[in-house]
Amino acid sequence: MKYIESFHDTDNVSDIYLIKHKQSAMTKNGKPYENVILQDKTGTIDAKIWEPNSAGIEDFDVLDYVMIGGKVTSFNGALQVSINRARKCGEGEYDPADYLPMTSKNIDEMYEAVLKYISRIQSPYLKQLLEAFFVQDADFIAKFKKSSAAKAIHHGFIGGLLEHTLSVANLCNYLADAYPKINKDLLISVALLHDIGKTKELSAFPENDYTDDGQLLGHIVMGSEMIAFKIAQIPGFPEKLAGEIKHCILAHHGEYEFGSPKKPALIEAVALNFADNTDAKLETMTELFSSTIETGWLGYNRLFDSNVRKTSE
Repeated sequence: MKYIESFHDTDNVSDIYLIKHKQSAMTKNGKPYENVILQDKTGTIDAKIWEPNSAGIEDFDVLDYVMIGGKVTSFNGALQVSINRARKCGEGEYDPADYLPMTSKNIDEMYEAVLKYISRIQSPYLKQLLEAFFVQDADFIAKFKKSSAAKAIHHGFIGGLLEHTLSVANLCNYLADAYPKINKDLLISVALLHDIGKTKELSAFPENDYTDDGQLLGHIVMGSEMIAFKIAQIPGFPEKLAGEIKHCILAHHGEYEFGSPKKPALIEAVALNFADNTDAKLETMTELFSSTIETGWLGYNRLFDSNVRKTSE
């Protein structure tokens, strides 16, 4: 199989891909065409069907596995596929494992690093809370290991939530050592817990889309609710500490316009916000640069509110 990450301009394509997105559109001249996103385990790529009613294009839908024939082209610095043949495939023609994007890191090793952080927590209440999720809750552990950290933007792959969480914990570990006023136990704990709501906000692959509760509540509120539920099962859990944990979760996006119900009021909440934002933005830029062959300016990016390009070598 020719994976998307190995595509080059002018390559011919003749292989099976998962349809991540499909939408009808019209050219400026009123001619119908289809916007499609193809996916395999190495990533996604935009595609176009310029002649949707031609004989070579059979009916297919989102999340179908489709035999694609076409050519890779470059447009505005990014690769895309011009599709001229499409046939929906049946079971047995493909291996689903080839089409689910996966972290490049070892999931078991990353999870062991999470457990190592938990083993170092001195506060008995924080350790009990973390173990209630990451040691004792088998259903949560299975979902946490397989979840993505986002539908798009950054870490949108199996193991992405674990990878992002560990990166945030690593950044917080540095910040806690650099700034002694920080309660390290609290900061590491909320770093590990900050995005647990994403196990309920996003559905499993291959859909990786918002659930009903994800749309209605969002991962920040759901994460706070999950933590409150576990805390209620720990006898004598300090009320003040519970409030500090939940505040850090509710404030970790930093600003109201970014979906944060509260702005950071604790030094640990400030540090968590910076660590979360740092990892999200640097991973976003890493994925952006990995998906383009362009070495010049890539154009305006709304996340960075800036025109961006790769650093010269």
